[in-house]
Amino acid sequence: MMPQLSADQQFFRETTARFLDEQVPAGELRRRRDTPAGFDEKYWRRGVDLGWTSLLVGEDHGGGSISGDGLVDLTLVAYEFGRHAAPGPLVSDNVVVAALSAAGTDARAGLISDLLSGGSIASWAFGEPPPHDRLGDVTLDVRADGNDVVLNGVKRPVESARQADDLLVTGRTGAGLTQVLVPTDAAGVSVEPMRTIDLTRRFDRVIFDHVRLPVGAVIGDVGGAGAEVERQLQIALVLVNAESVGAMQTGFDMTLEWTFDRYSFGRPLASYQELKHRFADMKSWLEASHAISDAAAAAVGSGSPDAPELVSVAKAFIGAYGAELLQDCVQLHGGIGVTFEHDLHLFLRRHTVNRALYGTPADHRQRIADLVEQRERIAT
Repeated sequence: MMPQLSADQQFFRETTARFLDEQVPAGELRRRRDTPAGFDEKYWRRGVDLGWTSLLVGEDHGGGSISGDGLVDLTLVAYEFGRHAAPGPLVSDNVVVAALSAAGTDARAGLISDLLSGGSIASWAFGEPPPHDRLGDVTLDVRADGNDVVLNGVKRPVESARQADDLLVTGRTGAGLTQVLVPTDAAGVSVEPMRTIDLTRRFDRVIFDHVRLPVGAVIGDVGGAGAEVERQLQIALVLVNAESVGAMQTGFDMTLEWTFDRYSFGRPLASYQELKHRFADMKSWLEASHAISDAAAAAVGSGSPDAPELVSVAKAFIGAYGAELLQDCVQLHGGIGVTFEHDLHLFLRRHTVNRALYGTPADHRQRIADLVEQRERIAT
């Protein structure tokens, strides 16, 4: 169940849903399985025209929200992306454009304008390969060298890196974090495709081998970007959670309809008590996921001090129980549920990838414990 929406928010969500219904039905997702990008430029530009990348951008840069809380507005799009297993770098592009807008530098106004028009794509390079793949591990080295910065390290998974014109790279300078806007065609940058179970999203491994850029490429302060990175992580988690809940909703709805339509021994499957109990569990997980996702979005959007903990609670819960729900949906469909021809796997794939992005449920349970310990230490 979606939160109470204003008439404008409802229209915005319904417009996005209709657009995705028309542009990326299940057959189109299958057709794009082996394409390099998973989506085409015209599709992305038309989506951007609907407001997909402008909600986290200040009005001085050409953006603006619907309700006054752009992040909550954007979750409506993310939810529909999950409900349709839709392609496109919605999360990563919005994280970058929000970071550039928040930095407030006129020098980036041209790039922000390109992102808002769909003429350019950017992605956040945050995660790293094992053994530094735990949430918050950042080892890519950003070294100041005169009027330049030099980057060395590897980032993965980076969404749509091959399609992106720029990457917002989070690295480490001494004990602090530094963020650098890196053109993908810069000398020393190489991009290698990764395999993914999601049919239409693409992820890459990006290598930075002595990439030298002017210090003006730094977003924020050298070694002082910790707060900005935390804000970006919270935004990414809110959007991934909303997407995952959308995928859960579609999987649940498909399965409920199936069990009413499918008969066994002259009775619909939905009439059997054991299955009723399973649906009761699934419904409770789904509604709880809606609630915690909405609560986390509101907390992050308003800058609540509870936001870091709430968004991790949401990621841990949705990652664990969403996987359980969608696996149950597969089982309740019987043999047809594991076929490629049936649409259910599209939503299981979307949720499974989202479960791992920006920290697994285990990572976020650890993050919650760390936040609680930190709070208690401050209190004493």
